[in-house]
Amino acid sequence: MILHIDMDAFFASIEQAINPRLKGKPLIIGARASKLQTVVCAASYPAKILGIHSGMPSRQAFAICPSCEFVVADQGKYIWTSEQIFELLKGYDLPLNYASIDEFQLDVSGHSDPLELAQKIRAQIYANFNITASVGVAKNWLLAKLASKLNKPDGISLINDANLEATLRQTSLDKLCGMGGKTGQIFIAQGLKSCWDLYLNLPAFFDETCESFSENPGKSKEKPKSVSHSYTLPNSERNPQVVCAWIRLLSEMVATRLRQQNLVSSTIHLYLSGPEMGNFGAQKTYQNQTNDGFEIYQKALRIMGKLATKNPRIRAIGVTCGSLAWGIYQPLFKEEIRREGLVKALDRINNRFGEGSIYPAITALTRA
Repeated sequence: MILHIDMDAFFASIEQAINPRLKGKPLIIGARASKLQTVVCAASYPAKILGIHSGMPSRQAFAICPSCEFVVADQGKYIWTSEQIFELLKGYDLPLNYASIDEFQLDVSGHSDPLELAQKIRAQIYANFNITASVGVAKNWLLAKLASKLNKPDGISLINDANLEATLRQTSLDKLCGMGGKTGQIFIAQGLKSCWDLYLNLPAFFDETCESFSENPGKSKEKPKSVSHSYTLPNSERNPQVVCAWIRLLSEMVATRLRQQNLVSSTIHLYLSGPEMGNFGAQKTYQNQTNDGFEIYQKALRIMGKLATKNPRIRAIGVTCGSLAWGIYQPLFKEEIRREGLVKALDRINNRFGEGSIYPAITALTRA
């Protein structure tokens, strides 16, 4: 059984927890500071009920609700909270997967009462961060992720053999992971409307199992197969500096997790997706292992140089480190030794004052 934890309106909820005046109000998180010249990065549930959604131009959102509150996105704040939730979940001593910045998965196979565990986790998240989460429980990650959407916000849903047909019959196909884009449109054009329609025609699709679950280091000596972070931009981005800034930020996030787990990597994988180029993924394995974010970033940029389309619009970015090994990064050259000292100093500062207290200058573009 998989337990999928999906934070409710994550960015907006964090801002409301910090500023209680915003609670219960329509709230827009803007990708940039210009209130009427940006896009909606995230929205609170009262705003979503009005029809405001991520990716919508802010001018259009304010036309729907002129009294909407507005806050500029602060990625460092959201990333820090996400990583703190991840640390909290590690305390359950179960195989754990960091699915995205606001989604986490636990393998609860063999647990006596997954629903009770789900309730306990929700309560603990609320007690620690004053934000809510919805949890889905099912036999695999695909169904668990679907279940987490069925009783939002602040709910728990279980999909099992007894209610599988009824649940899938009343759930539209576009709610299923992977069916919101062109793939879903193809199936809908063929007359498939509900998840049950897809199940009858393609039952194997629902037998997907969760891959790359990281064993909690406190529970097992097995190391994860890979460590990755990804982000979907609120709007397609053509500015190469902004794209590089996001690759840099994701590289730092991956590198930080590698160092926290005493891991080094020799294989770097970069994933990019956009409306002009489609999906791009490539990787390269190097002789030297690393857990330095700058080195991971440099290698990711070299992989990006393989793109056939020059300066395409980018919507989604992912950085993955594979071929992992236990150990500490051993620099060989003078510059690498200098950087190792710098990285250790940055870790000490961020560990003391909070993740993201100090960061590479280029990543400021992700907050602009």
